[in-house]
Amino acid sequence: MFEEIKQQAEQAALELVMGAKLQPGQLVVIGCSSSEMVGERIGKGSSLKAAQAAYEGMAPVFQDAGIHMAAQCCEHLNRALVVEKAVAEKFGFEIVNAIPQPDAGGSFPVTVFERMSEPVLVEEIMADAGIDIGGTLIGMHLKKVAVPLRLSLSKIGQANILCARTRPKYIGGARAKYLER
Repeated sequence: MFEEIKQQAEQAALELVMGAKLQPGQLVVIGCSSSEMVGERIGKGSSLKAAQAAYEGMAPVFQDAGIHMAAQCCEHLNRALVVEKAVAEKFGFEIVNAIPQPDAGGSFPVTVFERMSEPVLVEEIMADAGIDIGGTLIGMHLKKVAVPLRLSLSKIGQANILCARTRPKYIGGARAKYLER
């Protein structure tokens, strides 16, 4: 099961990078319910092994593409995000003081926090794209115009996934011309 989760997470990350046309230096938000991946109800069956498998599938894809990853915590930490300190400084994110735990943050943010070189939590971001694994509600952390992005797979483990990319706002009305994005 965990090898399958790793492979599905890797595929989802690859398809997100390609489908969203992500560029080095951009930011991706990942919301991940390990409970949902193993067939339990969100928040009711946290699995560090499932979270680790998802991370092992996604992290190398984003790292190889030069994409920064943010891991969204659960509502017990007000959906704060784990990022590298350098990313928080680069984007001007305000650092908050908490350390995610399996029951207060979630297993995926715990895994990311343990594996980043200098992890911090920030309260909010404006990501260029994202993957919502298991109904974690990442929309608050995406740039203003989020566009659904369909992948070839609809689940990681037992969890439904929804992906989004963002685009600049269209302004100007009927006479304006726009770049395709």
